[in-house]
Amino acid sequence: MKEDKKEEFVVLVDVQDNDLGIMEKMEAHRKGVLHRAFSVFVFNDAGDLLLQQRAFEKYHSGGLWTNTCCSHPRKGETPLNAGKRRLQEEMGFTLDELEHQFTFIYNRKLDNELTEHELDHVIFGTYNDLPAFNTEEVCAVKYVSMEFLKEDMQSNPKEYTEWFKICFDEVMNRLKK
Repeated sequence: MKEDKKEEFVVLVDVQDNDLGIMEKMEAHRKGVLHRAFSVFVFNDAGDLLLQQRAFEKYHSGGLWTNTCCSHPRKGETPLNAGKRRLQEEMGFTLDELEHQFTFIYNRKLDNELTEHELDHVIFGTYNDLPAFNTEEVCAVKYVSMEFLKEDMQSNPKEYTEWFKICFDEVMNRLKK
């Protein structure tokens, strides 16, 4: 299990997303404490989703396919600003326009004796190129149609991250609006 190079903190929240303080990221994931997160979904003009395969060395869910980028806002940072920051750090590109879609809470045991208990802000954006991604964060990327993705997630659920599978149907519903 790869530990982060520097100590990082997450913002603890209640179910209404009120800030309750901070906790070191790995401690929060070991204890399963509810904290703020975000998941960015980037689509091209054809409506295909840019997926990333998480680097195998990630501290959890290594090698699994997931949405374009995800992480945790820092203290005082909005989910939209955090999404912009992490798109650059993980995927190597920036987007001026991101749109908040919805939030959801989930609590799942993961590998390496960690638990994701997150209030996740789902954010959409548009980009048409293949990114020059950070290989410490991501090992592969691809654009896929939502129809293919829905079928593949049903056929191969173990190839996808937990949070991605949980929010996928609501993402599909938002795209239909």
